[in-house]
Amino acid sequence: MDILQLERTTTKKVTLRLIPFLFLCFTISILDRVNIGFAALQMNQDLGFSNAVFGFGAGIFFLGYFLLEVPGSAIMTKIGPRKWISRIMVTWAIIAIFMAFVKTPMQFYTARFLLGVAEASFYPCMVFYLSGFYQTKHHAKAIAGFMVAIPGANALGSPLSTFLLGVNWLGLEGWQWMFIMEAIPAVILGIICYFYLDDKIEDVKWLNKEEKKWLIDITTKEKLQKQGVKHYTFLQALKDRDVLILSIGYFCWMIGYYGIVMFLPTISKGLTEATSLSTQSMGWVLGLMYVCAMVTMILVGNHSDKKNERRWHVAACLTTSAIAMVISSLVANSSIVLSFLFLTIALCGAFGAYSPFWSIPPSFLTEAAAAGAIALINSIGNLGGFFGPYIVGYIKDLTGSFNASMVFLGISLIVGSCIVVFLVKQSGKVIGSNVENKLEKSS
Repeated sequence: MDILQLERTTTKKVTLRLIPFLFLCFTISILDRVNIGFAALQMNQDLGFSNAVFGFGAGIFFLGYFLLEVPGSAIMTKIGPRKWISRIMVTWAIIAIFMAFVKTPMQFYTARFLLGVAEASFYPCMVFYLSGFYQTKHHAKAIAGFMVAIPGANALGSPLSTFLLGVNWLGLEGWQWMFIMEAIPAVILGIICYFYLDDKIEDVKWLNKEEKKWLIDITTKEKLQKQGVKHYTFLQALKDRDVLILSIGYFCWMIGYYGIVMFLPTISKGLTEATSLSTQSMGWVLGLMYVCAMVTMILVGNHSDKKNERRWHVAACLTTSAIAMVISSLVANSSIVLSFLFLTIALCGAFGAYSPFWSIPPSFLTEAAAAGAIALINSIGNLGGFFGPYIVGYIKDLTGSFNASMVFLGISLIVGSCIVVFLVKQSGKVIGSNVENKLEKSS
């Protein structure tokens, strides 16, 4: 078998083995993170929560996430991704079930904070894990393959969550059953994860000897090339200039992203009042919007790999999202359909930037250094998930409208795109793109 054919068959096996399972795990993770937006349709009224209380509770998740993100990733590099991912899924599921029984704002804040603590480092573990099984040139497609779980979870969760809101069993309200029912799959998948995943290529039994040798050789050669340019330890990576700037850019992006995602059900409910859509029908509309975002993520990831370019793909997506978000708020009073169309474009842009962005850190860092960098970027960035929902809720209570909030979120996205394009020096391109030729000559 020639090298090119060996690359294709091995990459296909890795993809079929890992991507569907990690996609499923990540889908449940995102579902348990964002279903709070649907719970707000009932929970806020039942418990007497204001928009500001809800926004603070929705956002405090990311404070817990921030505090444990880097330490959790450090632990993961010591004990292995398989055990750590399994632990994360089981513990967050238990806390997610507790969310069904909060009564006061303080209980709400505590449960959301602990949920963030439990889930901390889950995403960096996934990116780090996949980067160990793929060549750099395939990173964007691989990351997009499991990250479509983000819009996928929303596409599935929108109709599912609105359906569960209508369930009233055993004296519990629909929003309580939603938290319980959507947490149970995480326990099951967490247990399966322990037995299904392998920590490194050398441990796998689903590749033959030739495929395993080729994959070990090619990934090892790439690691040596990256280390020749920049060899960092876990802690050194946390102080790298580009890692810190990527963190700031991601922070601005996440302010805009989570500000819209957490309040999207509430915003949509207001928009659909004019058309008399039911809550269930609204769920299907939101689901369709997220399906469009899934398609966008895949297309952008493939195009980014094809062009071997990352930063401008990120900027184009975030800028498009920002413009569409502002236009959506401006046309909401005159055309509900047009407003939803631009909201969909805003979602597609916000999601489309994910795969090219997260292909940048593994392109110049390896192993523990990559894990540390990804964890730091994600932890600082996700603080934007704390500020975004809170500021949106505060401005809504202050002005009585989401229009000013949408402008604020759009500005945050624009700032994030400018930081990534103009301040980050790392291109995210494959280092030493002739590595395959070198391998072929040495074979």
